[in-house]
Amino acid sequence: MDFTNPETVLDLRNIRDELVRMEDTIIFNFIERSRFPTCPPVYEKERPGLAIPNFNGSFLDWALLQMEMVQSQIRRFESPDETPFFPDHILKPILPSVNYPPILAKFASQVNYNGKIKEIYEKEMVPLISKYDGDQPENYGSVATRDIECLNSLSRRIHFGKFVAEAKFQAEEKMFTKLIQEKDVEGLMKSITNSAVEEKILHRLIRKAEVYGIDPTNNKGERRITPEYLVKIYKDFVITITKEVEIDYLLRRLSD
Repeated sequence: MDFTNPETVLDLRNIRDELVRMEDTIIFNFIERSRFPTCPPVYEKERPGLAIPNFNGSFLDWALLQMEMVQSQIRRFESPDETPFFPDHILKPILPSVNYPPILAKFASQVNYNGKIKEIYEKEMVPLISKYDGDQPENYGSVATRDIECLNSLSRRIHFGKFVAEAKFQAEEKMFTKLIQEKDVEGLMKSITNSAVEEKILHRLIRKAEVYGIDPTNNKGERRITPEYLVKIYKDFVITITKEVEIDYLLRRLSD
């Protein structure tokens, strides 16, 4: 998506196409994570043997923070579709800044649900997508690497709700202005919800999981990811939190 062209970015058809592409990224990241067990120590703070000196957090927290600090220096977080998990620790880019035209409201970066995304990923998603419930100390680094990929793809997908909200606001500004002024959260939720589109998403995910979920070279027919779990993750978490992002953004929209 060309973020130097606001008109194409805020075209709902282009946004939907981008969201469809994100599904594949998320599914394949889940498949890579499914090669490993749950490995609970990766997510525990101050775990013996995994404790990081002068760092108050889990092994995954530390690895994710280091990754974001490096990537912030190559201006990853200057892109309007990227949201850091550790916004207070990102560094100044060493590359010249890209002067993106304003697409979202000025406060958009403050709408950050990564803390919630990470908590739900660790507690709810990891047990669903892991190979089995257990530990594998020799693969802690690989697990954390796969987790970071999953978290980044989930974060980008969910925070794309800001672009959806802005596009819908501009398309029906009068209606949304009234709902925002009245702080009508229920009305806003009804206005941003398209049940038919959500059903299409879930049916598409079922088909993709059926195709991508089995390794064709494995004669045992073992599944790397099941349609049931993928639909649950999207329905209960991805779509739900995306709507929270949209509502949060819209409720602040008139302050811009």
